[in-house]
Amino acid sequence: MLALAGGAAADAPAPAGKAPEVVAIGIIRVDGKAPLPLSRLRLPPPDLGLAGAALAIADNNTTGRFMGQEFTLATATVPPEQAVSAADDMVAQGVRFIVTMADADTTLAMADAVGDKALVMNALAPDDRLRGADCRPNLLHTAPSRSMLTDALAQYLVTMRWDKWFLIEGSHPADKDLAEHYKASAAKFGAKVVEERVFEDTGGARRTDSGTVQVQKQMPVFTQSAPEHDVVIAADESNVFAAYLPYHSWEPRPVAGSAGLEPMSWHAAQEAWGGTQMQSRFEKQAARPMRAEDWNTWVAIRALGEGATRARSTDFDKIVGYVEGPDLKLGAFKGDPVSFRAWDGQLRQPILLVAGDMMVSVSPQDAFVHQVSTLDTLGTDQPETTCKNHG
Repeated sequence: MLALAGGAAADAPAPAGKAPEVVAIGIIRVDGKAPLPLSRLRLPPPDLGLAGAALAIADNNTTGRFMGQEFTLATATVPPEQAVSAADDMVAQGVRFIVTMADADTTLAMADAVGDKALVMNALAPDDRLRGADCRPNLLHTAPSRSMLTDALAQYLVTMRWDKWFLIEGSHPADKDLAEHYKASAAKFGAKVVEERVFEDTGGARRTDSGTVQVQKQMPVFTQSAPEHDVVIAADESNVFAAYLPYHSWEPRPVAGSAGLEPMSWHAAQEAWGGTQMQSRFEKQAARPMRAEDWNTWVAIRALGEGATRARSTDFDKIVGYVEGPDLKLGAFKGDPVSFRAWDGQLRQPILLVAGDMMVSVSPQDAFVHQVSTLDTLGTDQPETTCKNHG
């Protein structure tokens, strides 16, 4: 499905006697066969990510109308096998900025297909390899990497002196990758993984009465006899078991990671730094709370709008130059302004730590310092990067 629309202010008049200059932006959401979340409250809405993009277009046009600029949005929701053709179709229509919501391999395939004809902005895939060995010169990332998320949680736990971790990981590759990042974050900030266990996915933990009862009964026994620990860390990106851990562990310990205290780029409870205004505008437009995926797409398109405004141009190279350059300081309702790292294209940003319906903290924590930006204490810093194709 391919659609083209302007934002809420797209029909605003340009300066007298001159037609507005158009910045065409696209968003491609790739819908695969992901398992349903364990809680019905986390079922993805039909417009996930797309609603964030629509709000950003409206925001861009609010400023763009005074600059003689108009921002349009092309949308495509496709299965994985059609992702590359959707990207090619957008470029053929004159779209040179493409926001993607896809897994790592599909994201790379789209970036490679469009090459230097478009800038691709990854708003979903957390894989660090996209910012490392598999980075691309035309690929930026507004979705936080796994290492940013695990570092954000690790900083808070170490600040709280909860530095003995019982790590439980899922049996799928993404779970194991996430667990490796938690172990790296523990070593980086001085925590210790006292034991590591694997919860095997046997297919019985899905959202059914029998599956729920089965896993709830398993958890106390599964977590029994662990060494002394302060917190249980769940590495369950595949969404199999983590939601069942709180209040079912053998020892009465807090749960963090994929359940309990979770690191996120955005959450509907965020109210500080103008967050209430952001939430209200989104809820008025979409008739639902804003999710992390919506913020990821919103900030990608807002960065492009900021680039066009500050560069006073709709020229592709000038927008990209500003967005990727040192002058971008975009307010994103999370305290510190956000910008892209020159060495791997990752958006440096604060990470929210959320439990249930409440904000608990925001990382980076005050105790952690950096010679350039405290935001660079989260994830891969420049001396550690394995990216050879960016910057």
